[in-house]
Amino acid sequence: MLIIGYCYGIRSERRLCEEVGINLAYRWFCRLGLKDKVPDHSSFSKNRDGRFRDHDAFRKLFDSVLQRCMAEGLVEGEGFATDASMIKADAQRHRSCRSGADIDWGDPEQTSRPVREYLAALEQANPVPPAPKRISLTDPASTWTAAAGPAIFAYSTNYLIDLKAGLIVDVEASAVNKMAEVEATKIMIDRVEEKFSIKPRRLVGDTNYGVAAMLGMAGR
Repeated sequence: MLIIGYCYGIRSERRLCEEVGINLAYRWFCRLGLKDKVPDHSSFSKNRDGRFRDHDAFRKLFDSVLQRCMAEGLVEGEGFATDASMIKADAQRHRSCRSGADIDWGDPEQTSRPVREYLAALEQANPVPPAPKRISLTDPASTWTAAAGPAIFAYSTNYLIDLKAGLIVDVEASAVNKMAEVEATKIMIDRVEEKFSIKPRRLVGDTNYGVAAMLGMAGR
């Protein structure tokens, strides 16, 4: 059902459950008979947030489809293109505040010891990014950006595409800014090389990627 929702742009889980209930093709894809019960949308949401949040099932599915394409000769690996699409976060503009404002995120000391240790290790391993102009109180990890018109909270979905048949070989999410998208491209190139032993001879991208960090990869 999640794959159907992603492929057909059905963002509402309530609507997705309704669509699967009445669409015979969707039922067939999900291996549901005519009398089989479709999951309730609330149960569906709990499963997605709980069981599938840290699961690698979709990555394995993606890799297996890519391997099939490679076996059919659709992936050459000589040249890749990189680009990013902006995805609007599920966060309203009025539920935000300016950076530096006094925000009550709760008392960190009230959290459990494993959570405190995890957050401390995360902060140590990752440099603190520059403070954003605005912070969403609903989704603090999203980026406040006006790159595509009126300012919204959003993420970037970064794609690495093989040039022979235009097939996507990797995907990585990031913040909406130049350096984050460049870093995402480096992650994708390294991951494809590690998994499939493919390293392109050339990389195509728009001027947004013409920075020193990206150009330095040419000598690797």
